[in-house]
Formats: sequence, C-alpha cells, structure tokens
Amino acid sequence: MEFDLDKTLEILERTPQVLKTLLQNLPTEWTHHNEGENTWSPFDVIGHLIHGEKTDWVVRAQVILSNSDDKTFAPFDRFAQFEASKGKTLEELLETFAQLRSENLTKLRAMNISESDLQKEGTHPALGKATLKQLLSTWTVHDLGHIAQISRVMAKQYASEVGVWSEYLGILK
Repeated sequence: MEFDLDKTLEILERTPQVLKTLLQNLPTEWTHHNEGENTWSPFDVIGHLIHGEKTDWVVRAQVILSNSDDKTFAPFDRFAQFEASKGKTLEELLETFAQLRSENLTKLRAMNISESDLQKEGTHPALGKATLKQLLSTWTVHDLGHIAQISRVMAKQYASEVGVWSEYLGILK
C-alpha cells in the first residue's frame, strides 16, 4: 500500500482505544510482566508511547515543516518511560496517551500537509535524512508494532499452559 495521510490517521486515531480495550482493568499479571531481561511489559510500552507523543512524531514533523535551516531532530530517549511512569497506574497512562494522541492528531491535521510537504526532509541524529512521509509512515508502523508486541508479551504469560497446542501458536515462538 502506498502512503495516504487519511489511511495513516485511521490507524493513529484508533491506537489509544485499541490499547485501552485490550489492557484496561486487567490484573498486573497481564500488564506488568515482560518476556525476560531487557524486555518491556505492556505497562512499559504505554509509557514509551506517551514519551513519543511528547517528544517524537509531531515535534519532528514540525521540525521538517519549519523554516529553520537546521532540520536535525533531537535524539529520542527510548527508555525515558521507566522513570516517567513511576508511581502511575496503567489506567492513568492509558488516559494520558489517549489525550496526548488526540492533541497531536489535531496539531497534525492543522498542518494542512500537502503532497510537496510530504517530500520535505529532516535529519535523524543516527539514521540520516528522512521525509515527512517516511516519518508519518513510521509512526503508523510503530503503533502497530507495539500493539503486536503487547499481544505477544501477554500471550507468552500462558506459554507453559497451552500444552500440545504450542506447536500451532506462532506468537509463542
């Protein structure tokens, strides 16, 4: 599928509700366990998504569309959620994520992005030049990847309980 801003928005605006439906009011056995050392729980992923809403996607789109000569993105701290989420409940994080996402999509729509805007570039500090179209496509795939990650982490909580069916459950591999 080729990039289409309307199709992108269809996914980005649904992500908070998908995650809320999947995670809200579940016991911590589902939401706070991970896949082992150096992996993230669903709780951690929501914190990561919040950090992205605050510092990544729309901020970088604004950099790309700005009149500044320097279009280098600030580095993104992929682990900021561990400190930022301390003392918060999953329900608080889900609400914060939904609110920030709504605000960011309002900002994104207000940018009135044109076809020529989609070709404008910014510079990722580690990866190099990237277009606005690539940034927005990545935001969408990033959401879908974390939805899949959360589902995988949760499925693995029952990995030892499924018995003979484990052979047919690719999500456990």
